[in-house]
Amino acid sequence: MVVGELAESADLLVIGGGPGGYAAAIRAAQLGREVTLVERNGAAGLGGVCLHVGCIPSKALIELAGAAHRTGELAAAGLHADGVAVSLERFQAWRGELCARLARGVGELLAKGEVRIVHGEARFNRPDRVAVRTPDDRALFFEFQHAIVATGSRPVDLPGLRVDDERVLDSAGALALTRTPKTVAVVGAGYIGLELGTALAKLGARVTVVEALDRVLPSIDESLTAPVRRRLRALGVDVRLRTTAERIEGDSLVVAGPDGEDRVEAERVIVAVGRIPNTEELGLAAAGIPVAPSGRARGSEDGRGDAAPAGEGGLIEVGEDMRATERIAAIGDVVAGPALAHKATAEAAVAAEALSGLPAAFDARAVPEVIFTDPEIGTVGLTEDQAREAGLDPVVATFPLAASGRAGTLDARDGFTRLVTDRATDRVIGVHIVGPHASELVAGGALAIELMASPGDVAATIHPHPTLSEGLHEAAALALGHPIHVSG
Repeated sequence: MVVGELAESADLLVIGGGPGGYAAAIRAAQLGREVTLVERNGAAGLGGVCLHVGCIPSKALIELAGAAHRTGELAAAGLHADGVAVSLERFQAWRGELCARLARGVGELLAKGEVRIVHGEARFNRPDRVAVRTPDDRALFFEFQHAIVATGSRPVDLPGLRVDDERVLDSAGALALTRTPKTVAVVGAGYIGLELGTALAKLGARVTVVEALDRVLPSIDESLTAPVRRRLRALGVDVRLRTTAERIEGDSLVVAGPDGEDRVEAERVIVAVGRIPNTEELGLAAAGIPVAPSGRARGSEDGRGDAAPAGEGGLIEVGEDMRATERIAAIGDVVAGPALAHKATAEAAVAAEALSGLPAAFDARAVPEVIFTDPEIGTVGLTEDQAREAGLDPVVATFPLAASGRAGTLDARDGFTRLVTDRATDRVIGVHIVGPHASELVAGGALAIELMASPGDVAATIHPHPTLSEGLHEAAALALGHPIHVSG
């Protein structure tokens, strides 16, 4: 791109239209800023990876697979649904309409804030200037007062298993399948790999999961993953730990494990080994933006197995106000911490407010993580081990799902709600839920931590019956030494 062309003036420029980017644009517009949002896919790309090839379509597929599989599991309860069939071709049409409708909704919200949307790819060429390459190969230039980088992340590639969208797929390709493969090898036992593998197993595929480390969901406390491991076995999923994917030969994936090489039959191979930030093409050096060579920034937070791994590089270093420089902030997957849409959205508000002159800092006491495996996992705050490592004296109370009447109506017995309290301050510091709808329930735990609630506060809050939310109440009562539905 030619530097020196006539540039337009931009008050606040947002690069990237995903959950972080569009939220930042909306919040900045609410604060009276004139906002320009640059999105590589234009208005059709609003919502980013999360909406189009991530969170929304994956949960739609998981819901479909779960509903189809559940009809067989409820035979003992009297449900007979012979001949249940799933058409992934019809599913793709349905999910396409769903994602398009949600993207249009985002566009309408931006339009109400008078946010200008520019279709193209942005690159900094000065600390206050970007060039945008449009789809018709024109160059637009913007000189900005402030900017927010929200370009997200992309799947990691593996040498020898390059994604070709035919035999070898990334997560986006797996979500675009129009029929269920007979055999599938999933490379990576993080949350993306296990979510996809579980869904495909429920749809009838014979699934093998290949993981180089010695356990599944390596970034999650191992005690939370035990029910998931049992469920994978019940679904017939073959989990190969301490095993690496080497190459494809014929109709098989060649893997190397503790006992040497083996062949795994695989009509399709799904590579789900993590994500890396989209920063290398942004011209960050020209903007004076520091990048963490270790793949980390804002070091107070831990990453997760499915975010940019340590050593991968590319993460932007920012302060608590999300600023990388005086003019430029960065949010979401391009900064440290878990690669989660809700974290990006929270950071978006901080960045927009800080750049607009308001006192703002990203000071979340806990960022909840949710994993849509079977059973689901919802975790927020510290585990017992993390609390001890931090020098705290944790009190741990675990209420088993088997003691829940509502769980019984769902024929769900394997799981629990766990409350971690700091003995010295009598505050809830962690809530960990494994079971149906854990993704919804964990928000109550996040609220308890943010409000610095005590177990007495939680126990004194009336929870409706019969619901799964009672698990949090029961765990709090157990921590206080007077449980009702389990023995103390």
